[in-house]
Amino acid sequence: MEYNALGKTGLKLSKLSYGASPLGGVFRNISEQDGIKTVHTALDLGINHIDVSPYYGLTVAETVLGKALKTVPRDKYILSTKAGRYGSDFADFDFSAKRIRKSLDESLSRLQVDGVDILYLHDIEFGNLQQVFDESIPCLMDLKKEGKVRYIGVTGYPIKIFAETIKQFDIDCILTYCRYALHDTALETLIPELDIKGVGIINASPTAMGVLTSRGAPEWHPAHKDMLAAGAKAVEYCKQKGIDITQVALQFAIDHPSITSTLVGTANPANIEKNVKWAQSKADPELIATLRGFFDGIPNTWPSGHAKYQD
Repeated sequence: MEYNALGKTGLKLSKLSYGASPLGGVFRNISEQDGIKTVHTALDLGINHIDVSPYYGLTVAETVLGKALKTVPRDKYILSTKAGRYGSDFADFDFSAKRIRKSLDESLSRLQVDGVDILYLHDIEFGNLQQVFDESIPCLMDLKKEGKVRYIGVTGYPIKIFAETIKQFDIDCILTYCRYALHDTALETLIPELDIKGVGIINASPTAMGVLTSRGAPEWHPAHKDMLAAGAKAVEYCKQKGIDITQVALQFAIDHPSITSTLVGTANPANIEKNVKWAQSKADPELIATLRGFFDGIPNTWPSGHAKYQD
């Protein structure tokens, strides 16, 4: 397993990280036992960074992850969780300092740990950015000064929110999803500035939240129908070649030198083993060009959060 520096933090993260959202049954119903075994398999294979949130499965993912980590020495993993997003509608976002502090305490209890290495504000485009900048990020900075978290960051979908955040604050890292993948590489427009400021980059959803998998996108996927159709064509093209498109999607996403780590999520131990194996080689550049071509000229992004924060 390769390990990369996370910005200026001093942390070294495995090139692949484990995204624990499937432990909350986000994509399908899972066996808790399988989920716990998947976490242990990931750690055994050299993955040292695990990311979760109280939002995933409405606290279930954190609870299951806590059970998995109970028997693992704390110095064997780097742990991140989030605050601010708790449910599926706008009423379930709360970026107040009071709620952030309470959320962290609740997460620590579920995770059965004394502290987390990284605390993110979760999907800030759904909040009021003025509050995020005036109250929420200062709260994270206070938690860092108090030693309750080691590093801080923000997560979201629109590139615009990251650009605005790093203009105003010296955060440690960002967690971006679906913006550096076969279907969309918009993150590249911001990477030079992130590099200059020493902001670490965690990339998530190399499969575009299931679009680039043989199973296909879940029913709730927010993408335009044309993008979903293009994804289905790309999947079929790979099937005809005897190739698993998820392998190609992963290999493409992890291949950018400025991306510290890419999150992969599964509750199946065999799948995490496959992901680690796939990460050890590179995809054929001609195949990548062909697959990216399926998404030319179609809407490859979707609305997320308040309209004024969209790219």
